[in-house]
Parts: sequence; C-alpha cells; structure tokens
Amino acid sequence: MLYQQIASNKRKTIYVMVGFAILVLFIGAAVGYVFYNSATAGVVMAAVIAAIYMGMMIANSTNVVMGMNHATEVNESSYPELWHIVEDMALVAKIPMPKVYIVDDPSPNAFATGNSPKNAAVAVTTGILSRLNREELEGVIGHEVSHIRNYDIRLSTIALALSSAIAMLVNLGMNSFWWGGGRRRSNDDNDNGGLEIILMLLSLVLVILGPIATTIAQLALSRNREYLADASSVELTRNPLGLINALKKISTSEPMKAADPSSAALYISDPFKKKRSMAHLFDTHPPIEDRIQRLEKM
Repeated sequence: MLYQQIASNKRKTIYVMVGFAILVLFIGAAVGYVFYNSATAGVVMAAVIAAIYMGMMIANSTNVVMGMNHATEVNESSYPELWHIVEDMALVAKIPMPKVYIVDDPSPNAFATGNSPKNAAVAVTTGILSRLNREELEGVIGHEVSHIRNYDIRLSTIALALSSAIAMLVNLGMNSFWWGGGRRRSNDDNDNGGLEIILMLLSLVLVILGPIATTIAQLALSRNREYLADASSVELTRNPLGLINALKKISTSEPMKAADPSSAALYISDPFKKKRSMAHLFDTHPPIEDRIQRLEKM
C-alpha cells in the first residue's frame, strides 16, 4: 500500500504540474486582457515567469527554502545525536543521507525539503532538540524522512513555485493599473460593448479568485500528505508513541519567530499556531488531534 502511494505521488506531481500550469496560463491571459489589452501577451508573460520560478525552485529548492527559513547546515561533530537519528531513519527508509540543518528558534518544529531523495535536507529547530527526548525526536525525523521517501517534497516545490508565479502575475497587473496602465479600447471596440463587459468581468474574477483557488489546492495537498507521513513514520520507527508524544508537545508550544510564511506547509505542524479557519480550507495542516487519533489506532 505504501509503495502504491509513492507511485501515486509521482503521478500527482505530473497532474499538479499540468493543472497549475494551465491555471497560470489562464490567469496570465486574464491579466493580459484586463491590464495590457492583449491576452496573448499575458499568456507569454505567464509562461516565462512560470518557467523561471520552476527552474529556480526545482534546481535549487533546498538552498532557497533553507535560506528563507534562516537554517544553517550542521555536521555530525556539532550535533551527533541528531545526525545519527537522521542517518538511522534514512537507512531504514532506504534513501540517501539527507543534509541536516538547524533553525535557531525556541519553538519545537521541523521540516524537510529537496526535489528528490538524492538532494533532500531535513531541518529542525533548536527548540525541538531541547524539548523532545530521543524517542520523540525519532518519530519527528521519521515523519520528515517519510516526506522525502514518498516524494512529497517535489510536489510541494512545484506547487510553491507556480503559486509564486501566479502571485507575481497578479502583482504585475495591479501595478500596471495603478501606474496608469489598463485597457484602453478605441471607439471601434464599442460595437461589442456587451461582450466586452462580460469578458472583462470574467477576467477580473479569474485574476481575483485564481490565487485563492491555488492556495486552497496547495494547502489541501499539504494536509493529505501529513497523514501519509505520520503513518510512514510509524512504519520506520515501529513506535507510534514517539510521534504521538512529540505532536502533543509541539501542539502546546509557542509560535515560531524565524519561519517563512510561504514555507509553512512544509513544517510538521503549523509554525504560526493560527486559529482553525472556516471549513479548514486555509489550514496548512490537519488538526493535531485527528493525527494523534489516527496514530493511536495503529
């Protein structure tokens, strides 16, 4: 079942890439139509921006994400216990040893990043090292290593890159509007005034709601992957109590100070401790209570 899920995640990577790419192009067309008087120009601009973001994030995702979260790479001599736990979990998961990073923050949390198991990395906060015992830390590292093994990180990287491209497109359009751009139709275009208004309204709706829909889809993917990583961690450690107790400690901790908002979905728990949103549409993680209940049944 687990290996079927890994294969499914690989397929989802392609589906998400195609779906997000189509959405980027549609939003680009809408931005071009509304603000630059040319849907074609908007599509071309969207394709170029998306390609740049994709290339940057996929080729250098580890360094980019670690830099955004102020993480510092460490070695075996400086953090031997952490290093050996990561090494053990990687060995059991049958993946290459990930790089190890530390985030100087008193709130306990952790995340993994990297486009594939060959160039992955695991980061933990100083807070998690000071508050969790070895058993609990193994559960957390098992969770993060499972993200790497299950190819969850590649999916997150693609979603993050294309979401950033959409945000940039909308910002470009709005900046053009405020600086005197926008559509200027000649009098000859007035003959199709009704159709023109409809197209304008549809384009504006797409520009406004597109980023929201993208965020909801991105967060939904993140929530589903957390359940899988929890289960995979138990498979690696053979000890659900370690992760259960770790999640309990993490859930009652203070918000992080150093986390980057765009990377929030990568963490094992919401680093900002935001209140649950309506219908959970904008939650980056499933409720910890639900995750613990699932683990207790294993």
